[in-house]
Amino acid sequence: MSKTALITGATAGFGAATARLFVRHGWKVVATGRRRDRLDELVRELGEENLFPAVFDIRDENAMKEALASLPSEFSEIDLLINNAGLALGTKPAPDIQLDDWRVMIDTNVTALAVITQHLLPKLIERQGIIINLSSVAAHWPYPGGNCYGGTKAFVRQFSYGLRCDLHGTGVRVTSIEPGLCESEFTLVRTKGDQKAYDETYKGAKALQPEDIAETLFWVASQPAHINMNSIELMPVSQTWNPFRIYRG
Repeated sequence: MSKTALITGATAGFGAATARLFVRHGWKVVATGRRRDRLDELVRELGEENLFPAVFDIRDENAMKEALASLPSEFSEIDLLINNAGLALGTKPAPDIQLDDWRVMIDTNVTALAVITQHLLPKLIERQGIIINLSSVAAHWPYPGGNCYGGTKAFVRQFSYGLRCDLHGTGVRVTSIEPGLCESEFTLVRTKGDQKAYDETYKGAKALQPEDIAETLFWVASQPAHINMNSIELMPVSQTWNPFRIYRG
């Protein structure tokens, strides 16, 4: 019997690559996102018997609950929740940011992730399922302009650890995945479509690819039921850490 994964933010990048990989390995996938056209493309590519598109904004709690309550029976038994939906907005230092950008990051990366997780916990406990949360190396390593984004990803990591404690004895596994530089729409979203910034970010870097993250997620989900990966931090070989800065003014 095939298992079912629910993947948030499946319209591009990590989410779309993960949906493709899991379907290829025989899973059913509930793919969520705001862009119906992107989800419809995935359905055409992967087959309506394999992938169900759930169209809603992850920040809209009522829309989320309505969409999940109306899942077809063949997609309703969720064994795996992959909290992938998230974003960064802006690269300016904290005094110069647009406050609305912080609000959107918090609403998406923190609040919405917590809400959908809590909503699905009864089903995941019933099925002794898996929760995989997409955090970031920014949860550990601060950098200029990372301010609120890094804070939201630190929440995701610590929330994952807290879930592990609260789900003790249920058989539910929880993992925080913490990627470094990965080539996707992430930078285009962060810079509001600045193609030059995108090109400069990834030029010559041999960055991680969405397929690399998908493979990592599938590996975690494929481990025996008695093994829990608490967290996995991964970077391209080209990326390491900067020295500490010193202001000498």
